Amino acid sequence: MSIDWSKAEEHPDKGQKVEGRFLLDLRAKVNDLEKQLSENKNELNKTKNELGSTASDLQKTKSDLNSTKTSLDSTKSELNNTKSMLTEAQAELGSNQETINNLTKEVESLNSQLTEANTKVSELENDLSNKESQISNLTSELDSYKAKTSELENSSSSTQEEISTLNNQLQELSNQLAAETKEKENLNSQLEELNNLLVQKDSELEELRTALNDKEKLVSAQTVRLEEVEGELQELKPPDLGAGGFANEERITCPMCGAVGSNIKSVEDKSKVLSYVGHIPMYAKKHVCKKCGYEF
Repeated sequence: MSIDWSKAEEHPDKGQKVEGRFLLDLRAKVNDLEKQLSENKNELNKTKNELGSTASDLQKTKSDLNSTKTSLDSTKSELNNTKSMLTEAQAELGSNQETINNLTKEVESLNSQLTEANTKVSELENDLSNKESQISNLTSELDSYKAKTSELENSSSSTQEEISTLNNQLQELSNQLAAETKEKENLNSQLEELNNLLVQKDSELEELRTALNDKEKLVSAQTVRLEEVEGELQELKPPDLGAGGFANEERITCPMCGAVGSNIKSVEDKSKVLSYVGHIPMYAKKHVCKKCGYEF
């Protein structure tokens, strides 16, 4: 019998009879949900670790960017100082040719330094652009991880509630199963007592049957002995004389062989019961020829 959820919602305090296979299915579902929850937790922890690593990389990148910006500002400051020195040198160039020659050399040197500085500034600007691109990518990845973390936390919360509900149902079913098991044990105990009583009654009945068989054997033996005695008495009995002066037995003739007199005996006909004396039957009489064995 499956679980009637509607009945359980209407009457949560009442039990239901449930087959063991439904409990096993319910336990399998609980185990699957617990396994899924464990996997979600592991993935959540992994995502949090990756998020922490990404945040650390972002912080490091920001630090490198600040250092690059500081270096750029310093280079720009040096460039401004160089330009100022170049301006001063050019002003002094008009007043003194020798100074001009010296300043020309210095200007060339400063121009070389300026070129190097511009190259360095260009490299730093490219590096800054790359860093900003990396920051943008890391920010997008961070937002993605945050969204994924939120989804996993929501999924974990829903799964935990479902597992809690299923565990409660499993506990209720287990309690019901325990009650039914106890009831079954009581019924088995009563059945065993009845079986013992039945065995005892069968034993008493067997004893009564044995006693009855013994009595029947005794009655049969006594009946046989009685027949023998009656036969002996019939043989020893003096013949009754009739109207012609012959005994009755002499007038009884075997229709098969023609024997008469003492060759004819009377016995009980077991197939014809005349009456009962207590439990002892009284049979009718029949004639048996001692010579040919014919019964009539």
